[in-house]
Amino acid sequence: MASIIDVSMNNAREVLEASQHKLVLFQFWSARSEGCTQLSPILEKIVQQYPQQLVLAKVDCDSQQDLAMQFGIQSLPTVMMIKDGKPVDGFAGVETEEAILTKLSAYLPKPEDSLLEQAQAFLAEQNYQEAYPCLKQALLLAPERVDIKLWLADTAVSLGQLPQAEALLAEIKLADQDALFKSVQAKIELAKEAADSPEIQALEAALAAEPDNFSLKEQLAVQYQAVQRSEDALALLLSILQQDLNYGSSKKLYLDILAALPKGDSVATSYRRKLYSLLY
Repeated sequence: MASIIDVSMNNAREVLEASQHKLVLFQFWSARSEGCTQLSPILEKIVQQYPQQLVLAKVDCDSQQDLAMQFGIQSLPTVMMIKDGKPVDGFAGVETEEAILTKLSAYLPKPEDSLLEQAQAFLAEQNYQEAYPCLKQALLLAPERVDIKLWLADTAVSLGQLPQAEALLAEIKLADQDALFKSVQAKIELAKEAADSPEIQALEAALAAEPDNFSLKEQLAVQYQAVQRSEDALALLLSILQQDLNYGSSKKLYLDILAALPKGDSVATSYRRKLYSLLY
């Protein structure tokens, strides 16, 4: 069915059946009404923006008086919102686009839902770098959404951002700790075990004995990054650069790690600023 349709007694039942799948806006109008003339382009614009969710069913009350009487229309313009064959809302008179969208908000996709859908498509391809900024933006728009927090935590684990993932899980109340929560929790534990390899332990012990050894710091930073401990790696490299900007491969390693972090990552933002403060 088209998103904008003229309704008569012949197709009214078909239009009502469409309300099982979409919200149908029955617009009762007349060419003789100035209010109808003002309202029509607003409704048409809205429906054209959401063709998957809305149908505008236009009833010309001059030619379809019997149909208007069946709906009990008493003034023009009148809009009735029909879902599953039943009126759920409506208004009489001219309303602004903003007011109409507010009434429709429960039936329209929210921006955070679109972002979550995009992120899940990226996650299906294991493209965590692109999924991460979508989820971050979605959480900014809907900070109360537990599902978005969990997907962001899951993605953060895959990117080695374990502190962020743990912080997100800490915000989840017991009643909301579902299968996805437990899955992310298990992934964090496994990642922690993998991130503390014998090679890392040996280098940490050596560095503890020689805390000013730049070579050990650089080697340990490489090992940290190999297990996605990006923040630990950046902290070590920064301690080198603060004393010698040109030591070994430290600056290149630092920049490579920053480049590997996802868009919008708070660790990347923080350590990028720290490097700029050293350089400039």
